[in-house]
Amino acid sequence: MPGTATSAYRAARDQLLALRGDPVRAAAEFRWPVIEGPFNWAVDWFDEVARGVDRPGLVISEDDGSEGRWSFAELSRRSDQVAAWLRERGVRRGDRVVLMLGNRVELWESMLAVMKLGAVIMPTTTALPPADLTDRIGRTGARHVVADVAEAGKFADVPGDYGRVVVGGEAAGWAPYADAAGAPDAPLGHPGTEPGDPLLLYFTSGTTSRPKLVEHTQVSYPVGHLSTMYWLGVQPGDVHLNISSPGWAKHAWSCFFAPWAAEATVYLANYRRFDATAMLTRVRKAGITTFCAPPTVWRMLIQADLSGGPGQLREVIAAGEPLNPEVIEQVRRHWGLTLRDGYGQTETTASVGNPAGAEVRPGSMGRPLPGVPVVLVDPVTGQQGDDGEICLDLSQRPLSLMTGYQGDPERAAEAMAGGYYHTGDVATRDADGYITYVGRTDDVFKASDYKISPFELESVLIEHPAVVEAAVVPVPDPVRLAVPKAYVTLAPGWEPGPETALAVLRHARERLAPFLRVRRVEFAELPKTISGKIRRVELRQREEEAAPRGTGTDYADTDFPELRG
Repeated sequence: MPGTATSAYRAARDQLLALRGDPVRAAAEFRWPVIEGPFNWAVDWFDEVARGVDRPGLVISEDDGSEGRWSFAELSRRSDQVAAWLRERGVRRGDRVVLMLGNRVELWESMLAVMKLGAVIMPTTTALPPADLTDRIGRTGARHVVADVAEAGKFADVPGDYGRVVVGGEAAGWAPYADAAGAPDAPLGHPGTEPGDPLLLYFTSGTTSRPKLVEHTQVSYPVGHLSTMYWLGVQPGDVHLNISSPGWAKHAWSCFFAPWAAEATVYLANYRRFDATAMLTRVRKAGITTFCAPPTVWRMLIQADLSGGPGQLREVIAAGEPLNPEVIEQVRRHWGLTLRDGYGQTETTASVGNPAGAEVRPGSMGRPLPGVPVVLVDPVTGQQGDDGEICLDLSQRPLSLMTGYQGDPERAAEAMAGGYYHTGDVATRDADGYITYVGRTDDVFKASDYKISPFELESVLIEHPAVVEAAVVPVPDPVRLAVPKAYVTLAPGWEPGPETALAVLRHARERLAPFLRVRRVEFAELPKTISGKIRRVELRQREEEAAPRGTGTDYADTDFPELRG
């Protein structure tokens, strides 16, 4: 029989499911469940809803058309086997376990198994080089590594006394994961984890600084992602597709906790190279009902042929970076569906969003989600208002917030200063509570004494058919202090040169106020973190270094007589 903690979790989940389509009431009435006594999401929730259930819990499709399907019952049983085998390999409660796996069933089995042992999961992207692995294992004291056979060689020069498990093949000195198939599949029992015990350690993507080490507990992500479930609009029996890479927080958000909280099927689409047309075919063929993808992917999809319709899609969601209004309009025009935006961080679950049933105001990422006390704080006065840094009010500390940054007390204290958790993002709020993203505190700049939000300018640039992606940064200017410059990635069929530069600059000039005008443009691939986020800090540094030497290779509005004045 489910325990008190399970019952409290289910009641909170069911309340949000029942309030789908009524976000105002949900925000007013929802309270985080009180989880007392031992709690372990894999045992107390997943096993409770999975055992004996033959419906698919996980589907993974490949480029060649092949497909793997695992029922909820199979995942429960197989994770019990893996947990028993890992325990034989020395994995103990509290041990840090690196999981460096792609989208393969062993990742989901291992996540559940490590959780069932009371150990701490360290999701790690397969893109990391050995130097970063050395840093991460050294900073966390990881005791075990579970890695894909293709990544095992990276650990040859990574020091540390840690157990090694290899998936998908064999490697000298590594225990083959396949041996777990011979382990007993009887449930191990409850590991005795308490709500405040650590469960997850995530490294942030490091868009502006050295990656921080975020700690989440047995409840902050497993229970906190009820807010994410509500934002996504995922329901029992849905087939949910999320496009994000393993190792990053969004993968756990939308490929693990939120859909399985709703008892929905997790669907993964593996590919070597993203193909928008092929992805649309998969969505329709697989009967995907809820689909979440980064704005970059949505921009590619709207450039493909949307005339085939949305298939069985009911909810379409974007996350990872701000969503441009033009993309929302294109999806609505072709599919009659409202593409909904949202906001959160590795340090939190979904915090702001446009849930199902909410009025979506293009340009706004929505309102605070149920249970999340979002406020805007003036960075100078420390007062709450309608403009400022996005913060969480710690006097109403949400269950979904991290414990802090491990091994970095100064940055942890800075993040929690003044009674708020500081996100480092700046936004504005209208009279109805809708929050509009302005940018990172480091990305906002002044030109001619006007405050410039890069996102506002990028949203205009992306409307031009030549522009796939854009990143706006300040360029030093002797008169205006700085002027906006756009780095642009071009769409197929457009050539980098003066004609395209003129077209893009003219497009921006016609749609922006004079003080917001984009003055320069350069065509280039945008630098990104390994999680896919644009590193504007690198572009700013490039400009600061190039300006004194006059080494820029860009186009300025003054180069074109048509744009002077």
